[in-house]
Amino acid sequence: MALTSSLKTSALSVASALLLAACNQAQSQTPQPIRIDGSSTVYPITQAVVEEFQAQSQTKEQGTKPPAQITVEISGTSGGFRKFCRGETQISGASRPINQEEIVACRDNKVPYLEIPVAFDALTVVVNPQNNWIDSITLQELKTLWHPNAEGQIRNWNQIRSSLPDRPINLFGADVDSGTYDYFNEAVMAEIKVSRKDYVGNEDDNLTVQAVSQDVNAMGYFGLAYYEQNQHRLKALAIDNGKGEVLPSRETVADATYQPLGRPLFIYVNLAMAQKNPALQDFIQFYLDNGERIAEKIGYIPLPEEAYELGKIILYKGEVGTVFGGKSQFDLTLPDMLRQPAKF
Repeated sequence: MALTSSLKTSALSVASALLLAACNQAQSQTPQPIRIDGSSTVYPITQAVVEEFQAQSQTKEQGTKPPAQITVEISGTSGGFRKFCRGETQISGASRPINQEEIVACRDNKVPYLEIPVAFDALTVVVNPQNNWIDSITLQELKTLWHPNAEGQIRNWNQIRSSLPDRPINLFGADVDSGTYDYFNEAVMAEIKVSRKDYVGNEDDNLTVQAVSQDVNAMGYFGLAYYEQNQHRLKALAIDNGKGEVLPSRETVADATYQPLGRPLFIYVNLAMAQKNPALQDFIQFYLDNGERIAEKIGYIPLPEEAYELGKIILYKGEVGTVFGGKSQFDLTLPDMLRQPAKF
C-alpha cells in the first residue's frame, strides 16, 4: 500500500520548514543533552543511529560547537517507560506498544509523546543446535510450557509432547521489565504479565544466547536479530499457529505469515522536549531518514518506506498519543494501524 504523492509532498514540505526553523534556532544554542533508555531489542538500532548522527554532526560543525551529548541505556521497555513518563528521558525504545498503565502515567505527568515505529522484529524461539528432537512448536504447546500453571510441574520435554524425550527442559527468556516478555506473553497467553516464574530471565538477550548455546536441554526466546547474529550457536523453531509451520525470517515477518510473534519496534519521543531542543528534532529526523538503511545494516527488518514517511508526518504535525489503544495488535498491518488517529 503506497503513500500518495501528495502525502509525501506534504510530509517533506512540513519537514523542510520545521527543520529550517530548528536549524536557525540551533545556530545560537549549545546542544542540550539527549537521554535515551528502554528496550534491549531496540537498543542496537538506536545506538547505531546515534553513532552515525554524531559522526555526521562533528563533520558538519567542524569544531564550531560541540555535538549533542546522547546517552543510550537499557532498562527494558517497561523500565524505560517508567523513566520516560516521569519526564526523565527524551526518547524511550520499546519492543511493544505503550500499555494502558503507562498511557495514564504519561498523561498524569503531562508528558506528551509521539509513537514512531522504526523496524520490524520477530520473537524467535530457540534451542541448542545439538537438540535433534524438536524443529517446530505450536502456540498451544508454548502456552502449556510457559503458563503459570506449568511452574514446578512441567519440567521435561515429553510433558509438552509425548513423542519428545524424557529429558529436563531448562527455560531462559526475557526479564519481567522487558517488552519482549510482555509481547511474548500477550501473543501466547493473551495477557501481558502472565508467565511461569521458574525460568532464568535476562534483560540482556546476549546472556540468553550464551545460556541456550551451552545447554542441550535449553529453550529460550528473544528478537530475530540476536538469533541471526548467532545462527551457528542456536537453532530456531518454526511456529505453528494453526496454519502450518513457519520459521522466523525477514520474509515471513514482512508478509505477515509469522504470526503472532512478528512485531513492530518503536521509539517514543517526548514532544514537549523536542519542541525546546533543536538537536533532538535533528536526531529524530536523522533516525527516520536513515532508519531503513541502518536497520537493514545491523540485521533488523526495515519497515516499508511509507511507514518512515508516516513517521515524519507524526513528528512534524506533533500527532501525540498511540494508535494501539494500550495493547498489541496481532491482526492488522502496520500501515493500517498508523492511519488510525492517535489518542493521548
